[in-house]
Amino acid sequence: MISRIFRVRMWAPVGVLTSLAYCLHQRPGADDQNSVDRSLLELKMVQVVFRHGARSPLKALPREEQQVEWKPQLLEVPPQTRFDYTVTNLAGGPKPHSPFDSQYHETTLKGGMFAGQLTKVGMQQMFALGERLRKNYVEDIPFLSPTFNPLEVFVRSTNIYRNLESTRCLLAGLFQCQKEGPIIIHTDEASSEVLYPNYQNCQRLRERTRGRRQAASLQPGISEDLKKVKEGMGIASSDGVDFLILLDNMAAEQVHSLPSCPTLKRFAWMIEQRAVDTALYILQREDRESLQMAVGQFLHILESNLLKVVDPATPPGKTRKLYLYAAHDVTLMPLLMALGIFDHRWPPFAVDLTMELYQHRESKEWFVQLYYRGEEQVPKGCPDRLCPLDKFLDTMSIYTLSPEKYHTLCSEAQVMGLGNRE
Repeated sequence: MISRIFRVRMWAPVGVLTSLAYCLHQRPGADDQNSVDRSLLELKMVQVVFRHGARSPLKALPREEQQVEWKPQLLEVPPQTRFDYTVTNLAGGPKPHSPFDSQYHETTLKGGMFAGQLTKVGMQQMFALGERLRKNYVEDIPFLSPTFNPLEVFVRSTNIYRNLESTRCLLAGLFQCQKEGPIIIHTDEASSEVLYPNYQNCQRLRERTRGRRQAASLQPGISEDLKKVKEGMGIASSDGVDFLILLDNMAAEQVHSLPSCPTLKRFAWMIEQRAVDTALYILQREDRESLQMAVGQFLHILESNLLKVVDPATPPGKTRKLYLYAAHDVTLMPLLMALGIFDHRWPPFAVDLTMELYQHRESKEWFVQLYYRGEEQVPKGCPDRLCPLDKFLDTMSIYTLSPEKYHTLCSEAQVMGLGNRE
């Protein structure tokens, strides 16, 4: 997560590749979306960024009487979700070590489960998302092959077990456990991962967020509401419980139909909204540079995928029809903010952000259609739900960072005086 800064060095927006400018040329009247005959649009590529399915909490509530039991029976694997896969690093080598999974296994919850484990409910959620994608791109539109084909699908996930398993379940639902080749899930070292805000890799991001989560709990409104909830739950004011921890436990308990304490149920809406307020205080969406460091390199990947399809010089086989990215709530929130479609609700388990790329069969113009939670969205700067590609790229370019600029920005010396203001 990301904090406010008091002096910002602004990067020039990353422009669209000039070599592709002719591909994005707008004909007269192209901005009039009513003039676009959708029957003449051909789907060329789909990118899906999704959060993992339902899991156990990451941290238990401090009072044992407020904790529910997380029993190992919740980990039962539904037979229809079983689908073999292999995990490699980005270069195709051995799977990297996952320090996060090691940390989760150090926390045993009441009932015996570890923290952050994908459950049967979460697996079913992901299978259902896969079935929805199958209906959209196999049945309603014959875009993807009905069985998994590695030449059509690229899969990447953060190197966390619940995300890898969530991806398995999604693929099982999408392809009904049928495949023509091996399923490879690509992942990266935790230190260089870009599918979430990487505080370990980005020194500047880490410095700017120091102390912001604790400071958020002291903000007017948030502070009073937090005191009210903690008193209702019998949690001492000195206990390090904030709205993020409360929401994490409440959401996990609700989705599994487990008996949350009465105070969590009574203040459910307020807890979610205050958790969002806390995250926004840390993210500081008016600070472009912080959003760039949070998701700029991931946006660059999504942008590059679009541009490769558009570029007629791209060799055959260098693009895929479908790109799947298994990420987290802390990924989706800044992504939604950057695209101007954040709905002020916490991204739920198994939620997806889907980006479709179309080409007009006659005019050869390119368009993007964006969906969040299965509903059409109008990205910032776009005239309508069907957005001309050049306008969509202009919106992305404000926050996109190439790997070179990302590393430069993340390793820059701290802005003078920033550290004293945390």
